[in-house]
Amino acid sequence: MEIYLVYVETLQNSNKFWSAKVEDGNLTVQWGRVGYQAQTKIHTLANRQRAVAKFHNLVAEKKMKGYSESQPKMDGERSISDIRKAIQLLNAIRSAVANRNFGDNYILAINEYLKIVPTPLGMQIDYHGIYRTVADVDYQMELLNSLLTTPAPQVAAVAVGHAPEATAEPKVVSLKTISKNFWRHL
Repeated sequence: MEIYLVYVETLQNSNKFWSAKVEDGNLTVQWGRVGYQAQTKIHTLANRQRAVAKFHNLVAEKKMKGYSESQPKMDGERSISDIRKAIQLLNAIRSAVANRNFGDNYILAINEYLKIVPTPLGMQIDYHGIYRTVADVDYQMELLNSLLTTPAPQVAAVAVGHAPEATAEPKVVSLKTISKNFWRHL
């Protein structure tokens, strides 16, 4: 049992993640700023049932604070729809960047985009400078479109910098893994 949550409010300089994973009687929680070293806490509980109960309680607390589910791994149908939604949001962002209109619609689009595609933005978020040019937005769209057209094993191999291994299990594209190479330096 595992979950990955993000909290994004660019105007408040928030770009955080929180994740939890249950293994046997242990609940491992990690949190921090997207793109930075995570803090980790391991809760050792009497059994798996108690670990799962604590997992659900902590997830409910985070969601009440405004955290939303994201996907550290891009696989399956949900991922394809998330990528398509991210591309739609980038189209709105592109229009705002082209017109230099960084109002409410831009802020909403950038916050929603960052919930789908967690992006390291540094310690101080300059919300109108996340994408400085239309070319920056187009570059991001090309990369997302390539995830729709490239078989996952090839994308995963590019992400980690080595050839795909011969395995029977399908590979997945992990945005957490490719984040360092995926985004142009902003």
